[in-house]
Amino acid sequence: MKTLIIDDIKKNREVLQQMLSDFCPQVEIIGEADDIGTAIELIEKTDADLILLDVEMPSGTGFDVLEKITTTNFEVVFVTAHDRYALQAIKFCALDYILKPVDVKELIKAIHRADEKYKQKNSAENFSHLIHNIKSENIHHHRIALPTQEGFIFVEVNEIIRCEADGSYTQVILKNKNPIIATRKIKGFEDLLKNYNFFRVHRSHLINMNYINKYYRGEGGYVVMVDGTTVDVSRRKKDEFLEHLNSV
Repeated sequence: MKTLIIDDIKKNREVLQQMLSDFCPQVEIIGEADDIGTAIELIEKTDADLILLDVEMPSGTGFDVLEKITTTNFEVVFVTAHDRYALQAIKFCALDYILKPVDVKELIKAIHRADEKYKQKNSAENFSHLIHNIKSENIHHHRIALPTQEGFIFVEVNEIIRCEADGSYTQVILKNKNPIIATRKIKGFEDLLKNYNFFRVHRSHLINMNYINKYYRGEGGYVVMVDGTTVDVSRRKKDEFLEHLNSV
């Protein structure tokens, strides 16, 4: 894979180069850049398959790079130290990242995943949704990538009424659309959506609190969602759920 390294710190670029040279023989480094302008110019004039892209740089962010380039026929692995918002945006769009300081095992895994994803040729769409999320002022209009057996389907968070576990899969129930069977466990959706007013009321059910019509008390009780479905609240989750419900 023809690869570019974009990071404003020389030492970081050198460490990545050495790791790639030692452990990732499928990678050929064809260039590097240390700022936004140089990065954009380098991407436009080379035919890279993969870009290792720093998120936070003095002249801007890696997102600025993706927004300004005209070619998107490559995979990206973001390299970042701590930006939580950036990580959430990246996860939402099913893009990959490595945390600094870079662990060689994580780097090897990321390179392997990038190689597999590059063959699917859907990078441009992923980048488009990522930029949408970064610019969106309303987090409930963020778009999330739902992994399926055929690829990814992007939906807005506020289209999701609830998620229901189905073994290693999750059924995602949407407003005014057919349900989607996602190839991700419900725990993965719980982690992604916990800051978007979703609550896991039961080991098999994750609900969008914005779409509750009624709650009926009982041992655990149950909720009625806007689509008319009823969802049990587990006894051990009841107190936490009611506290969360009262804070909405």
